[in-house]
Amino acid sequence: MKDMKTLIGILGLALGVAQPAAEPLRPVHTFSIVARDAATGEIGVAVQSHWFSVGSVVPWAEAGVGAVATQSFVDPSYGRDGLALMRGGASAPDALKALIAKDAGKDVRQVAMIDAQGRVDAWTGAKDIPAAGHIIGKGYSVQANLMANATVWPAMSKAFEAAKGDLADRMLAALDAAQAAGGDIRGRQSAAIIVVKAKSSGKPWEDRVFDLRVDDAPEPLRELRRLVTLQRAYNHMNAGDLAVEKNDNAGALREYGAAERLVPGNAEMIYWHAVALVNMKRVDEALPLFRKAFAIDKNWITLTPRLAQVGLLPNDPALIARITGRTSRGR
Repeated sequence: MKDMKTLIGILGLALGVAQPAAEPLRPVHTFSIVARDAATGEIGVAVQSHWFSVGSVVPWAEAGVGAVATQSFVDPSYGRDGLALMRGGASAPDALKALIAKDAGKDVRQVAMIDAQGRVDAWTGAKDIPAAGHIIGKGYSVQANLMANATVWPAMSKAFEAAKGDLADRMLAALDAAQAAGGDIRGRQSAAIIVVKAKSSGKPWEDRVFDLRVDDAPEPLRELRRLVTLQRAYNHMNAGDLAVEKNDNAGALREYGAAERLVPGNAEMIYWHAVALVNMKRVDEALPLFRKAFAIDKNWITLTPRLAQVGLLPNDPALIARITGRTSRGR
């Protein structure tokens, strides 16, 4: 779609929505990154701001389509409409140009878009509050406005390019670098991260690797990192459950073990690992894990017989008593 007028026309007809508002809708001054992992094809967006619940308006992403960060005097329709255009075949640069061209408030916008092929573009309006700017790199863009100084987004770019790990790790490194360089001149309050798979499954709820928000916290990036670690652990648990369904016991135990190493002391993960071991007829290995979970919260003891009632554990009173340390009468 090289013809901008045609693209704008298609946008209006295809979406059937009103034009973006001429006046700023909400001032969300912030720093963010949109990026694609060249190895996996995952697409993501991450953000921090001194504004309540930044994750509810700035970051947008869809598997197999792209990601958008819409900020400064934010117009959320850039997220919705940018994804719609990319879903329809427009590149991220063409989608962004089309939306900017018809926005009377473009001088106070800051927007970045990346598509599933890694094509990327960004816009920093002439009236964004300084320090404001962006850097477009290979497969990513970093952008910031209302910053303490003009070193913030260059620090993000350098950190992202130097960071190791998966896409979430690298984007978090960029956010940390922004904060270390001075960050938002007003301070910090909220943060968010979304990472989606390279291809859509048709089930959006299965395509989000990370979808996490810290709406209000003294140190939102620290809390966001904690949540990312916890999400990684639950991703391993889900993979373990899937392996059980496929009768891949070795794979299941490997995934459950990885989850527990990430968040040791999490009773939920310890307990369900133990349940899986019992169903694999490895009761002796399960018992120490049950004891750990029960020591954290005795309600897990109460829950255990209920699982037998619905077939999630063998309906064997002697076995349940052995697991819980109680007789069949609950003593």
